[in-house]
Amino acid sequence: MDIRNALMKLLRARDYVPMRDDELLAVLRLNPENQKKARRLITGMLERGELVRVKKGRLCIPSDADLVTGYIHFRQSGSAIIIPEAESKKKGAEGHPVAAEDTATALHGDLVLARVLENPRRNQFERHRRSRGRKVEPRGKSALRVIRVLKRARETIVGTLQKARHTYFVIPDDPRIIQDFLVPPPPSSGLQPLPTEGDKVVVKLLEWNQRHLNPEGEITEILGRTHEPDAEFKGILHKYALEPKFPATVEQATKGIPDTVPQEDCSGRMDCRELFTFTIDPDDAKDFDDALSIEHLEDGNYRIGIHIADVSAYVKPDSALDKEAQKRGNSTYLVGTVIPMLPHALSNGLCSLVEAQDRLTKSVFITFTEKARIEKIQYARTVIRSKKRLTYAQALAFLQKDDLAEVAKTPLPPKHQTGSTGRPLEDLATTELEQLQRGIRQLWEIAAQLRKRRFKSGSLDLEMNEIKIYVDPEGYAERIEKQHHDESHQLIEEFMLAANEAVARVMKQQRFPCLYRVHDEPEDEKLQELRENMASHGIRCGNLSRPREMALLLQTLKEHPQGHTLKTYVLRSLKQAQYRANPDGHYGLSKNDYTHFTSPIRRYSDLVVHRVLDAYLHKIGAPSAPDAPDIRYTQGKLESLGDHLCVTERNSADAERESVKTKLLEFYERQLKQANKQTFAAAITDVKNHGLYIEIIDSMAFGMVHISTLDDDFYHVDTDGRRVTGRRSGKTYAVGDTIEVQVERVDRYKRQIDFRIAQAREDAPAKKRRPETKQNATAKSAKALSELRKQRRSDRTGKSEKPIKSDKFGKSGHSSKSGHSGKRRGR
Repeated sequence: MDIRNALMKLLRARDYVPMRDDELLAVLRLNPENQKKARRLITGMLERGELVRVKKGRLCIPSDADLVTGYIHFRQSGSAIIIPEAESKKKGAEGHPVAAEDTATALHGDLVLARVLENPRRNQFERHRRSRGRKVEPRGKSALRVIRVLKRARETIVGTLQKARHTYFVIPDDPRIIQDFLVPPPPSSGLQPLPTEGDKVVVKLLEWNQRHLNPEGEITEILGRTHEPDAEFKGILHKYALEPKFPATVEQATKGIPDTVPQEDCSGRMDCRELFTFTIDPDDAKDFDDALSIEHLEDGNYRIGIHIADVSAYVKPDSALDKEAQKRGNSTYLVGTVIPMLPHALSNGLCSLVEAQDRLTKSVFITFTEKARIEKIQYARTVIRSKKRLTYAQALAFLQKDDLAEVAKTPLPPKHQTGSTGRPLEDLATTELEQLQRGIRQLWEIAAQLRKRRFKSGSLDLEMNEIKIYVDPEGYAERIEKQHHDESHQLIEEFMLAANEAVARVMKQQRFPCLYRVHDEPEDEKLQELRENMASHGIRCGNLSRPREMALLLQTLKEHPQGHTLKTYVLRSLKQAQYRANPDGHYGLSKNDYTHFTSPIRRYSDLVVHRVLDAYLHKIGAPSAPDAPDIRYTQGKLESLGDHLCVTERNSADAERESVKTKLLEFYERQLKQANKQTFAAAITDVKNHGLYIEIIDSMAFGMVHISTLDDDFYHVDTDGRRVTGRRSGKTYAVGDTIEVQVERVDRYKRQIDFRIAQAREDAPAKKRRPETKQNATAKSAKALSELRKQRRSDRTGKSEKPIKSDKFGKSGHSSKSGHSGKRRGR
């Protein structure tokens, strides 16, 4: 008997009246053994919020009692939204608004039970509906009040230890956790050395049931001095459960891995070692999992080989290596380092397609005509030997420069930044340079046609500019470089897409259970919101449900002054790509069949697809097929794997985003300490009464120029809300304008950066200060203001009163008008 289905059928019945546990079991007529199972099931469903208890312990479905179970996501203001549990995996899912006073004892990310409010207050949600171009309150969603925390998102938090007069407390690193956590004095922690004020620490959360009291915790670990690179790195590792070290069983398994490929491992494979192959990767690449080759055939066609590192040859199903790789799901690339999916002996060693070494690969050979039409596709297990490790800069030089002597001057990356530098181009013979240049240019001729045809068919150009943050030997952010998606990147991209599509198509045609990369079509409501958003910026859109119209919008944004910012709105309107056991197509790429096959060193999904390809080669009796496939996946197994890999992918993406944000704050904070401050070009993205929101063009960091720093005039916001104008000079700053700015202030706790316009301090006219008299005296505190008023009244009436007292804060006496207070949360 399916107890769960029977229970849910009863609870959903139209005539169901909430019952106690015993009454439910009696209605279901369960035997004693099934009654025990049912009680365990009910307990679990209550913990997950699938059931709730109402009056006198009776059970019902939350929605029947105007209750919602979901995950709460806070803003820095203290307000939040609750995303229902059923919608939590959807990208861009809209939640129910929750006022700050209705969040009870919930913390960011908790699973909560909340009640629907019949008459929600008109509060900050409505006032800030379109703050900074974002819709804050979800339309059509009822407001909620948290009544119970079902499950904490985390058992520990990372933060900075501080001391008040009589107590110690920890300020969480995550600005969305707005409460400070009280902790016992350091001596009671039992840690050596003792935690001190300013340390970054890990705090174990204790039970918190009363909102009017601060939550409490216990310090369990010291990570270092806060804002130092090593402590910040450890904080991110702890927050996202990332582990640089591998378990002892995995380390033991890697000890038997040789440095070079044994000859016996090459038997049965197609020998491609004489084929002219090469890799193209970033300067700082630690591992190399793909290589290309090109052959000009007698009939005029081109046979292009996409060779991918065969990780499946070394990582066998259910081995210690496999279990750990599956658990991690993917490699995580933090600034200056990587948390690999596979141990170094594989990721940077035997699996990496380094120059001049035999390596086992899986290859997709695609025969193209001169017009880039596919004539034939072959799949094989191969062994290759890469002739040259190229950087993107070197490949671009071969494409753009005819003089090989000039090309050869393109430098190698620094040794400490990469897994392998390869030989300097200057050491290569002229014939090798000519062969490289000819091969790269022929590959680009094919790739350029594939790219043009792909976008014409409706593929979306969703490529966002990226930045690369370089660190100094101590780990501090040293410089920031904007990465350009030039022809060398596009060349590699097109052939990786072609290989992924080819493998997905053959798996679908042969009905092999496989893991696919799926991107669903966006929802109509999201597209309508996007259309309204674009219209507010003067951009007209057609029917965005058609990929070609969406592609046209993206093309328009390329020329728009706010193109990068507006493109992020497009991305928010789209669904998140997922791993799924069904070939449901890829909307963004406009492909019916798509999977991930080309990066098995850093993605477990690709390793799964490699194993499926082995089963296919065995089935068709390919000459290079294995004697037997290592595993045959079931549909159910692939579905659970897909769900797990979506979670690990999002976790890594969040960690990488936080790493970049932390290093950006670090970089700009260090600018404050320089005698000659650096000037940065910035684009104005929004205008508000309190200042200008800007985006730094090179680093893509966001910040604000507070209105108080525009001290050369009195500025006011125009009626259209898109510019500020100086009352005296008529000078304007408008959305889309490019300005030069310098760092004014950095708040590491709130993760906010304030800038000032570079010319403002220099151009501001010197203001002559009138000598202070009784008539023009100014108050420097509330108390001084009261005394000043008394003095003026006495002057008018001729009565003597107490003289004005000087303010204890000195001459300035006023608080900063900045929208971002220097002290966290007004403390």
